[in-house]
Amino acid sequence: MDESVQKIGIVGSGSWATAMIKMFGDNVENKDILWWVRKEDDLAYIQSYGHNPSYLSAVKVSVKPDNLFLDAKSVIQQSDIVVLNTPSAYLKEALKEVKTEDFSNKIVVSAIKGIIPTDNLIVGDYLTKTYHVPLKNIVVIGGPCHAEEVSSEKLSYLTLAGKDDETVERVATFIRGRYINTILSKDIFGVEYGAVLKNIYALAAGICHGLGLGDNFIAVLISNAIQEMETCLSAIDPEANRDINASAYLGDLLVTAYSQFSRNRTFGHMIGKGYTVQSAQLEMNMVAEGYYASACIQNIIQRYQLDMPICHMVYEILYHRQPANAEVKKLLAKLT
Repeated sequence: MDESVQKIGIVGSGSWATAMIKMFGDNVENKDILWWVRKEDDLAYIQSYGHNPSYLSAVKVSVKPDNLFLDAKSVIQQSDIVVLNTPSAYLKEALKEVKTEDFSNKIVVSAIKGIIPTDNLIVGDYLTKTYHVPLKNIVVIGGPCHAEEVSSEKLSYLTLAGKDDETVERVATFIRGRYINTILSKDIFGVEYGAVLKNIYALAAGICHGLGLGDNFIAVLISNAIQEMETCLSAIDPEANRDINASAYLGDLLVTAYSQFSRNRTFGHMIGKGYTVQSAQLEMNMVAEGYYASACIQNIIQRYQLDMPICHMVYEILYHRQPANAEVKKLLAKLT
């Protein structure tokens, strides 16, 4: 590889990671793309046919065969920009061989919309605490950005948030394209926590839909959800200059709560229909981040003594096995 060419490494091989491989590949800037693929069979298939057989299998991905790896450490060591794109619950396993020095002087981008369950940390905080990645070197990608639409080249706007303007712009340069626009933000904590919260609210919408409640009610639910989100984000980072109606917050919430592609809404719908958590997880081939986020966000609620009844409802249903119908009835009087 030409040492003067920027090397971008993707850690993750699910649907969003696969869509990002296409997105980076379609960008016109000169670059080398390196890709960590979890399964050996998938890697061999991608090398032979240029498609990920497990996710978005119709999408053509252009990565040099020698740039496909089964160990994340090699990808991170060789990259200038590292994009983390695994489910939050599996990030620690993916990085188990990675050392602090492997992240030295790298820009690290989180495309993960979840909290590390065992640590109760958003990905940015986990990187700072575990690998000592400076906050100025971290960029967070927010939506609305369903992988299925990005991979189909549907016009999408991604929000890139970080504390260092030059770093954020550098990442955006390799993302912008004919179907991808970028919005730059300094609200790194708000964008990352907002992405966590919207998955919980999408679960709530799915649960209500599964119970037979209609669009009129779900619209009320989501309008209350954005108020809850603003309450939470203001408590976590009160100094941020944030418009809660911006696409990274309200926009991402809307698409996750209403879209046919939303795995969190789908998961919630199954719960509302009477599936157990375990049976719903088994039937889905993808991770619903809202399930893990629901438990983790309780620590935030307790720490700041926040009143967040929608998050509380979802937590009671998923983790205390309370009947969905009864918990939704309790919520009704608290909506405005």
